[in-house]
Amino acid sequence: MSAFPNVKKVVYEGAESTNPLAYRFYNAEQKVEGKTMKDHFRFSAAYWHTMRAGGSDPFGSATMVRPWEGNVDNVKNAQKRVKVFFEFLEKMQLPYYCFHDRDIAPEGKTLAESNANLDEVVKVFKDEQARTGAKLLWGTANLFGNPRYMHGAATSCNADVFAYAAAQVKKAMEITKELGGQGYTFWGGREGYQCIWNTNMKRELDNLARFMHMAVDYAKAIGFKGQFYFEPKPKEPTKHQYDFDAAACINFLRAYGLEKNIKLNIETNHATLAGHSVEHELEYAAHQGFLGSVDANTGDTLLGWDTDQFPTNVYETTKMMLVILKYGGFKTGGLNFDAKVRRESFEPIDLFYAHIGGVDAFAKGLLIAAEMRKSKELEKMTKERYSSWDNGIGAEIESGKHDFKSLEKYILKKGEIEPNNSGRQELFENIVNRYTF
Repeated sequence: MSAFPNVKKVVYEGAESTNPLAYRFYNAEQKVEGKTMKDHFRFSAAYWHTMRAGGSDPFGSATMVRPWEGNVDNVKNAQKRVKVFFEFLEKMQLPYYCFHDRDIAPEGKTLAESNANLDEVVKVFKDEQARTGAKLLWGTANLFGNPRYMHGAATSCNADVFAYAAAQVKKAMEITKELGGQGYTFWGGREGYQCIWNTNMKRELDNLARFMHMAVDYAKAIGFKGQFYFEPKPKEPTKHQYDFDAAACINFLRAYGLEKNIKLNIETNHATLAGHSVEHELEYAAHQGFLGSVDANTGDTLLGWDTDQFPTNVYETTKMMLVILKYGGFKTGGLNFDAKVRRESFEPIDLFYAHIGGVDAFAKGLLIAAEMRKSKELEKMTKERYSSWDNGIGAEIESGKHDFKSLEKYILKKGEIEPNNSGRQELFENIVNRYTF
């Protein structure tokens, strides 16, 4: 029996369509820069938001109407929920999904019971994957929800918690491998601190690295070939999280010898919480070879927390796609909609409207970005801005021919610098607007 009887398969109808259950810009097989849209994006739905977000907030209880949910969240109900999710993926034509372990199966009274619950639900995932062709982009473990993780997981002051978290991740990695998952993500939900006075930061960071090395070693032991990701987030729920932003994460990975094993999973709303734009985080990660995957969402500029809204700002998706295209697109990950419908959008049909909007916003952004790249206007203007480095003293500096003494000699002889050129920021912005409007 269908959970969404009034929804047929969502298909591309073109920009003139007014059908709210159709794609206007996302034509999966349309080629852009030699690759289909489907391959460019590798779109994924987040199980935790799509199927488990109830609409509650600090000021109110759950609002979501979900007819398929039973009165008790047991294994049988969890298995039923999986079938609903894959019907949603199938009708949306989304090729991938992501999950936390505790999203897909209820936590038991013991770890053994939790693991057994996972095994029963994973059986249905395997059947539904085979039926629909949908694939697991990446899996992860919820190491923040249970009260045992109040002080963190890998960074906890309680060694037993570290051990429990390790056992939980071990199982999460096993089921990710069993489902053919293409990656595994570390998100340090509570890997940080509230008060520096009661915190041994070095010990916590050492243990976090130790934990990740254990995961890398176990992946080799079980033959898991998927890519590991580290997801930056500066705060919330802790005051200061160790995965603050792309720069902090990359520094951590290099400092502890993990740079060859782990890339980054960049999230838009996390970037803005860190005081950055998402294109800054993407560029910073990508130019150093650490861009792995992207959690596609957005925040509200009037609110200072992680609202996980669906991305509908074409200007923003264009900027994101410009960076992603610049570095050759996704090699491992994809665009995962780590986003939830608003508390007031409580009907099942709203799940479709939300994801359709996000898909189309990125499709439009891709088309605009590709057109901009084809013209090379921004590229030529940027090259001109840095032209002093292409020959003469600039080329000599970059080739390693100078030191402080020789540069002092050069500038004393020259007397004064060549005049600066205008940055032309407003012209750059006007050109972008010409393509975007």
